[in-house]
Amino acid sequence: MIKALPFDFPYDGRLVPQHTALLVIDLQEDFLSPTGYFARKGYDPSPLRAILPAVNRVIAAARAAGLTIIHTRQGYRADMADMTPYEKWRRKRAGLDGTDVLLRSGPGFQIAADVDVAPQDVIIDKTCNSAFTYTDLEMVLRARDITHLLFTGCTTDVCVHTTLREACDRNFQCLTVSDACASGDQYAHEAALHMVTVEDGIFGALADSEAVIVALRQLADAAR
Repeated sequence: MIKALPFDFPYDGRLVPQHTALLVIDLQEDFLSPTGYFARKGYDPSPLRAILPAVNRVIAAARAAGLTIIHTRQGYRADMADMTPYEKWRRKRAGLDGTDVLLRSGPGFQIAADVDVAPQDVIIDKTCNSAFTYTDLEMVLRARDITHLLFTGCTTDVCVHTTLREACDRNFQCLTVSDACASGDQYAHEAALHMVTVEDGIFGALADSEAVIVALRQLADAAR
């Protein structure tokens, strides 16, 4: 089990590597680079880069324990045929017309080079805040009989939280790794983490990376 709040995860005490996946949300150059989408929107990407050591430690422990690792990438077609009128309006309003930010054809779409990605990891490309919307994420999870999800990535208050909420509604057991998530707005980050634990864990449980790694190493040792 993982020491967590408001309860140790999972609630029933059965953490099975084969039924657990680690989600690494949107750790792309467009969010982490000083010249990417996030920075051009006026946000400081340094808090997002700061979580990479913790994220990579969790990835390494999850991989050693036999968990499925799933990375997501946010972006649109080069011709923006899959971008809604509202998103096009927001893009223009931000002065991003004519740029390749958040387009799959641009370098910013790629996962940051500092993130630990292995050939066997699953990559889910998305156009919405939730990694479930218009993607095959749920099919991948159901096909692998995955019932438990660990959440890392950015941003805590938008894509991480939107995916988390939808995962809970789809009856996945969820844990958010507090210091392996980040936002450009510290208030929003802290509020999103707080929301996980209200009402006795309405959106699952919350733990720091060290607690997660300790539990995953115990699983790996038990399998030897």
